Amino acid sequence: MFYCFVEWIASRFSRLSLLVIIGMLISSVSEADIEPRSYSNIPVGLNFLLAGYSYMKGNVAFAPTLPINNAKLETQSSVFAYVRSLDVWGKSGKVDIIIPEAWLSGQAEVLGQQRERDVVGFADPMVRLYVNIFGAPAMSMKEFASYKQDTIFGISVAVTAPGGQYDPQKLVNIGTNRWSIKPEIGVSKAWGAFTSEVAAGVFIFTDNKQPFHGQTLAQQPMYNLQGHLIYNFTPGIWGALNVNYYTGGRTSMDNTLADNLQQNWRVGATLALPVTRQHSIKLYGNTGVSSRTGSDFDLVGIAWQYRWGEGL
Repeated sequence: MFYCFVEWIASRFSRLSLLVIIGMLISSVSEADIEPRSYSNIPVGLNFLLAGYSYMKGNVAFAPTLPINNAKLETQSSVFAYVRSLDVWGKSGKVDIIIPEAWLSGQAEVLGQQRERDVVGFADPMVRLYVNIFGAPAMSMKEFASYKQDTIFGISVAVTAPGGQYDPQKLVNIGTNRWSIKPEIGVSKAWGAFTSEVAAGVFIFTDNKQPFHGQTLAQQPMYNLQGHLIYNFTPGIWGALNVNYYTGGRTSMDNTLADNLQQNWRVGATLALPVTRQHSIKLYGNTGVSSRTGSDFDLVGIAWQYRWGEGL
């Protein structure tokens, strides 16, 4: 019922008014993905299986010309991932394969009337490769026992495929019906029990050729900078304070540019706790502190990790 009503509104207002909604949902999930210790060194030949759950609640941005107010979104997400540590020409690295699923529940006031909509499905899958090019040589578990981190320089690239739930007849979708790539560079510096980490990257998007009420939906690159201050309490127990900034990402429908530049700051925290030698859990959360265009939401989550491989 909500979408029938929105489609009726769309026939009477500019198609550009809908651009902010399309592509914002999964972009918001990516932007909330604040990851400390991405460029830390780990022994080669290890495998990690991860399963997680997160809950997100907050506002979705709508263009001013569309008569939709007080829009809010609740998202429950599960994620399954496999990680393998690698020896990349003598440098340590890892590859991630990530398959997320989401349940989105949205509500908004449309011309003074409250409307709701729920949608469930897989989000776009992601493959990500990290290589530490300096300061983190590839080592076995035995060799790693005597390793002491100083400064690490690393690079990574993440590719997201259009494999999520998508219906061009609907205004809100979980998938984005497009490819994206995110190259990134990172620096990690350890002193004593503390480690600082800074990473800078850019999301580059292909066009969506089947957007809602249009022929082509394009999005400009979105730039991302995140920093982390990590404290290692004991081996296996660590906590982190995190900050994330992203800007750019303006969208255009059929070459008409929308006024939806994103300039958003987020802060959060992470705590990792071992359960056994092979099992651990991670608790995390983050919130928006400044938002120009939407993405003002709160997120909390928990993840379980199981590891196995050489030397364990």
